[in-house]
Amino acid sequence: MISINDLSKRFRRAEVLRGINLTISRGERIALIGANGAGKTTLIRCLLGEYTHDGIVTIDGKSPRHAREDVLAHVGFVPQLPPPLKMPVSQLMKFAADLCGSRVSAMRDVAARLGLDTERVTSQPFVKLSGGQKQKLLISVALGRNADLLILDEPAANLDPEARHHLFQLLAERQEHAVMLISSHRLDEVASLVNRVVELDQGLVTLDDKVADAVDMASTLQCKVQLSRDEPAFAKAISEWGFEQEGLSWRGKVAAPDRLRFLGVLSRYAGVLAAIEMRENGR
Repeated sequence: MISINDLSKRFRRAEVLRGINLTISRGERIALIGANGAGKTTLIRCLLGEYTHDGIVTIDGKSPRHAREDVLAHVGFVPQLPPPLKMPVSQLMKFAADLCGSRVSAMRDVAARLGLDTERVTSQPFVKLSGGQKQKLLISVALGRNADLLILDEPAANLDPEARHHLFQLLAERQEHAVMLISSHRLDEVASLVNRVVELDQGLVTLDDKVADAVDMASTLQCKVQLSRDEPAFAKAISEWGFEQEGLSWRGKVAAPDRLRFLGVLSRYAGVLAAIEMRENGR
């Protein structure tokens, strides 16, 4: 579906991409990783047709630069940083729906699954929304269309654990039919979502490896955490995941793709952890 041949991009004296070659097929979920400045965002902008460049980039045989309207009609994009749009939420959703031939109602349905009631913010300027609301709305615009290619730049940023779980479910529904390109500077943030890892460093592909589909993106883990003593800081951190306290125990659920993130939170309180139980619970 995506073909990238000898892609190079230079900004004045700085060569940001240096001869990138990649072929990506339907059903592949790519983790695009690398440090800041590695070239991830520039590669994404080339796929969106925003930059001129050397080399050839095609999506379904079309150049995103020269057939941009046709290509972008089938692309769902979630940027890392929300744009400073002053238009009201209702206008933004209508504009996006008209642009890609989708329905506002489909975007509202996605937003509702993520925990955002668009009716309550319909007249608010997008720029005035909270960080989490902006992220949920941008995801809704991207997934509320029949997109063959999803380009997601740090898609779970600013989302609470419950919203992250619903995002993973939404992605699971698309995983067989769409290409997903998920950009992150940390592999552990996206490792459970992907079946291929591409790492960039100084504008070059330094790793391109397939990984096993080990996690059902839509499944959950039933978890119990036992403490050796009461710890207020831990209580505050774990309650943000929706866990409930039973004496020195805490019970709750975690989206399966979030297990590494969750264990990272627990590791901060290793000194008071007595036991951890995690059991997969399906969908």
